[in-house]
Amino acid sequence: MTTRTANFRRLNPITATTREIAELLNRTIDGGLNSWDYVTLAANVTETSHDDPRFSTESVVFFTAINHTPSHSHPYIKSTSTDGTMKIGHSNHGHTQEFAYLIVG
Repeated sequence: MTTRTANFRRLNPITATTREIAELLNRTIDGGLNSWDYVTLAANVTETSHDDPRFSTESVVFFTAINHTPSHSHPYIKSTSTDGTMKIGHSNHGHTQEFAYLIVG
């Protein structure tokens, strides 16, 4: 599995300085969202569970393939829960497949 190297800091809502807020807002404006990660779809099954505290029942999730053709897996969201768990439905091809995902909302 690919290791995520970009991880942006979270601000404390009480003690954040104006400079810290400006740095994070400027990074967001430049496209540096902290709402992506990687998931490996399991082999020999048609559903993979993945936990991420940013998932919610209102989230929209986009997938992009890493090192293979995404048309072979057809990943889609089967369900999400309020505890940050997402069930990803996908085709069974007998081998694991790695995807990057982006969460919006």
